[in-house]
Formats: sequence, C-alpha cells, structure tokens
Amino acid sequence: MYAKLTIPERLKDLRVVQKHLTLEELAEQTGLSKSALGKYETDDYKDISPFAIVTLAEFYGVSTDYLLGLTETKNHPNTTLSELHLSDGAIDVLKSGKLNNRLICEILCHENFRRLLVDSEVFVDRIAEMHTEEFTSIMNVGRLRVLEKNGDINNLDARTLEIAAEADKHYIEGVLIQDLLSILNDIRERHLTDNTTADAPYTADEAQKKIDEVLNFKGSEREKQLFLVCNQLQIPYNTLKSDEKAALLSAISKSKILGKLGKHGRGKRKHKK
Repeated sequence: MYAKLTIPERLKDLRVVQKHLTLEELAEQTGLSKSALGKYETDDYKDISPFAIVTLAEFYGVSTDYLLGLTETKNHPNTTLSELHLSDGAIDVLKSGKLNNRLICEILCHENFRRLLVDSEVFVDRIAEMHTEEFTSIMNVGRLRVLEKNGDINNLDARTLEIAAEADKHYIEGVLIQDLLSILNDIRERHLTDNTTADAPYTADEAQKKIDEVLNFKGSEREKQLFLVCNQLQIPYNTLKSDEKAALLSAISKSKILGKLGKHGRGKRKHKK
C-alpha cells in the first residue's frame, strides 16, 4: 500500500468511500462539471482550480490542506501535540519519514485495535501470567503424582496434564497473534485493488490458457517472442502500433536471454557429401 494518498486518490476516496456518490451525483450536488471532476480523479490531471478545491473541501467537510496532500488530517487541522499524549520519542519516529504512517493510522483506527492494546497490557503487566503460573504449578503437581503412581511418562493422564500446562503458558501469545492478524487481514483485503498489491497467482486453468495462447499464436519467431513478453507483462498485443512493436522488438533483441530465442535452427544445415 502507498504511504501517502495522491490528490486524485484522496478525491476518489472521499467520493466513493465516504459519500458513496457517482460522478453525476457529485456534479449535481456541487455544481462542478462531471468531466472536470472525472479529470481531477485521474493520475494525468494537470490542475485543479482554487474554486474547485474550496468547493470540494466544504462539500466533503475536510480541510483544503488535506485535499492538496499537505496534511493527513481531514477534520482536525488545529489539534495540538499535547492533546495526542505522545512521547518525544514517538513524535521523532512518526516524523522520521521511515515508517508507513498511513498503515499505522489504519491499524490504530481498526475496530479490533483496542482489543489488541488491552491484551498487550495484560501480557506486558503479567496479569495473566500470574494466574498462569498458579495453574501451571497445579498441573505439574498433578503430573508428578501420576508419575509417582505408575512411573510411565507416556501415560495418558500425565501427558494430558503436561500439555495443558504448556498450552496455558503460551495461550496469551496466541491471543496477541490472533488480534494482530485479524487487523492486518482486514487491511490487506481492503487494499487488494491497490496498484502496489501483488496480483493473485494464476489458477491451473488460467495458466493453461496462457500457455495455449502462446502456442497457438500465428506469426514469425520474433513476433512470437514479442507476444510472449506482452503476455507476461499483461500488455494487450493487438493494441500495439507498428512503431511500438518495433521498439519492443529492438529492446528484446538486446536481452541476453530473450535475444537468443528463435536463433536456434536458423540457416541451412550442411549435408554430408
């Protein structure tokens, strides 16, 4: 996921996620043209007028600084650091630019974050551990008595008591892992369509279809090379213009791997006299 949203991404996020509006509906409610609004949400936009910025900021209830990417706060532009109760060290880390602050914010805002924090407090303050140690002591005493009685370490009762003590010892660690994964999995699902998210792996049927497309392609060896490369890079081969194909073929010919493909078997074979 991106560490920071671009201006077009902010505008689209506010329209689709926050307001659940189409471009037509947004145009009707703001008085801005649909075509202009559409351009503002694309990566190739050139400029947004000050009037449009102010109009959209007022409509969405956010600051103009947020729309322009100058701040990450939509509704709290004047909040002071003292209100956040952050330590100097935490402020230095957040200002360093070395962290993905957007991901941190999404984790903090997740509905299960408070549970993670409470469980972390239980772990750090050893609240559960105190009771765990009492329980473990009881389990160990019971196990020793079973061993004294029959002397078999693989006895069902002895192993049950041993495993119960060990399971309880690591229970809180498992809870913390589950808490964190529940948050991260939700955020992961939310960003499946992001450009930075890896594509899902091909299924067996999809992979076979790709292979068949390459094998059934009609053309010269060099054209097959180009089709294969386009297939792998998800470039629609049929949409390429002749000059684009020539440029790609020129680049392929310079590859130490791809440039050698298709050269084998060329030329006439010499026959013995």
